[in-house]
Amino acid sequence: MDVSDDPGFYALLTGSFRRAVGRPLVPEPECDAAWLQAEAPFAVLAHDGGDDPRFIYANRTALRIFGYAAAELIGTPSRFSAEAPDRAERQRLLDAVTHDGFVANYAGIRIRKDGTRFPIRDAIVWQLVDEAGLLHGQAATFAV
Repeated sequence: MDVSDDPGFYALLTGSFRRAVGRPLVPEPECDAAWLQAEAPFAVLAHDGGDDPRFIYANRTALRIFGYAAAELIGTPSRFSAEAPDRAERQRLLDAVTHDGFVANYAGIRIRKDGTRFPIRDAIVWQLVDEAGLLHGQAATFAV
């Protein structure tokens, strides 16, 4: 399910970031969901809270970096964004986010659709938790 046009998801994404990290994800009030999706100069991705989490959101910058169209990436298990040997390290990251609410300054190697590897640095990964405390998944942002 692609949630890029869902105002409720935008509120969850930005609200959970602010609550976890203590600052806004996007410049406010001048930027909105459309800006984050199409114009943000940084990547934002999110996956659901399933046992094998699947991507539910990727902004245009993330899609460009990973080399996918939205229809190709949305619904894909997020574990495929890392090589098999790096998946244990990725799982440790996700476990730390679950425990602590967010992790900052994360660095790792990810995989583009064409198989090439690329580094991410200074990433922030956080839990998508609504105002009632219900967990919806996790999200990440990083500069390019």
